[in-house]
Amino acid sequence: MRKSTVGLLLYFGFLLIPLYWLVLMSFKTNEEILGGITFWPETITFANYLEIFTNPDWYSGYINSAIYVGLNTAISLTVALPAAYAFSRYRFIGDKHMFFWLLTNRMAPPAVFLLPFFQLYQTFGLFDTHLAVALAHCLFNVPLAVWILEGFMRGVPREIDETAYLDGYTFPHFFVRVFIPLIKAGIGVTAFFCFMFSWVELLLARTLTSVEAKPIAATMTRTVSAAGIDWGLLAAAGVLTIIPGALVIYFVRNYMAKGFALGRV
Repeated sequence: MRKSTVGLLLYFGFLLIPLYWLVLMSFKTNEEILGGITFWPETITFANYLEIFTNPDWYSGYINSAIYVGLNTAISLTVALPAAYAFSRYRFIGDKHMFFWLLTNRMAPPAVFLLPFFQLYQTFGLFDTHLAVALAHCLFNVPLAVWILEGFMRGVPREIDETAYLDGYTFPHFFVRVFIPLIKAGIGVTAFFCFMFSWVELLLARTLTSVEAKPIAATMTRTVSAAGIDWGLLAAAGVLTIIPGALVIYFVRNYMAKGFALGRV
């Protein structure tokens, strides 16, 4: 075996150590976790996972997160697709400045918009709703989506648009039936990044919700009790939090490979 292959295997093995340790802790009791270092559970327990699947405070967090993440991804793509098409096909006064302004929103930290969002949603009765978190995340995901999709759309020849119009296509029909299939790779990459940001974002999701729409990220920060931190339960929640992201990567892996090669990623 070549040295480069051995080095690569060692590198990936080193990267997988934290993941292995997380999974290992999820099958241990707190007493065993705090008792010392063991590389395999002395007694495998599923109590931590059972607690998550039977306790509404836990499994509702996953459901809430999935709802607002799905809403955010759908809204971000719906808004970004026509916006990116406009930036890629037309020139208008201030187009470059507007494009740069969109990206500055993505660069700003979420804490900057925390208080305005909180007061706005309190006023309109959107506080502690899935829509509140989804719309707040759009402030960061829509600019990113526009930036990525615009790079893909620039790679589509303008002659396709002109040919479609000559064939009698209306713009909505052309955009949905002809243009979007040509940038499927870009849409897959964009959906992945929108999903991942919204899934792991904690500050806005925790502040803009309290009970009804509380996400799993907020639930995981409240595992401290009088007996201390429930490490096994926290590890099991972490494993279950990783699974949706892994599934998304699996389903869009082909699009991501093309996207990293062709787009702006």
